[in-house]
Amino acid sequence: MMKFKSPPVNSLSLDFLTEFCISLEKLENDRACRGVIFTSAVPKIFSSGLDITEMCGKSMEHYAEFWRAVQEMWLRLYGSNMVTVAAVNGSSPAGGCLVALSCDYRIMVENPKFSIGLNEAQLGIVAPFWFKDTFVNVVGHRIAERSLQLGSLYPAPEALKFGLVDELVPEEKLQEKAMAVMAQWLALPDHARQLTKSMMRKVVLDRLLAHREEDIQNFISFISKESIQKSLRMYMEMLKKRKS
Repeated sequence: MMKFKSPPVNSLSLDFLTEFCISLEKLENDRACRGVIFTSAVPKIFSSGLDITEMCGKSMEHYAEFWRAVQEMWLRLYGSNMVTVAAVNGSSPAGGCLVALSCDYRIMVENPKFSIGLNEAQLGIVAPFWFKDTFVNVVGHRIAERSLQLGSLYPAPEALKFGLVDELVPEEKLQEKAMAVMAQWLALPDHARQLTKSMMRKVVLDRLLAHREEDIQNFISFISKESIQKSLRMYMEMLKKRKS
């Protein structure tokens, strides 16, 4: 079990992403480890998504390094040979939603106060093509198209209805359910499951691998626009006011 613990909201900073990839690689290389459950050690939040401070007022080099780390996290998680289960025990917007979407199975706490979705459009940001591809593969084209354009965040019951999560459980049953699901998936021969997963996901993974540098350059030119920087600064101000 991997627990995210980067208070206050488990935002995906460069340090967090680097640590995440190192931990995942260690587990991947450990023959005894066949599956991993991801959950949060921070109450009410699974992960708030990409750390906005990494994308605001920094150098071009920093943006490139940060985006490469985001790509790496997704490539490793979406392409993992292990069984991956997201035990979503809090809200999970944007990049947090991507982490959950990249897993094989998603269980969420049945609390309507917790929401999940790719809400980038609300911040004036566009979800990259590989976020979109991952989303379409889970919920289908129409729901993904509408959700991405509106930057929708879905409360847990709606997320279940749209297939964004596979199951809802009471909070106290989450860990037990995640273990039961893991046992069910691990009952199959690894090679058959791994080859099937690779077959299902290879096209999407290959698309980013073929366009990694181009994707980084697109991110840099987009995020460094003054209009986008202004949106991000306004959003950060709003968050500060909310906290105070």
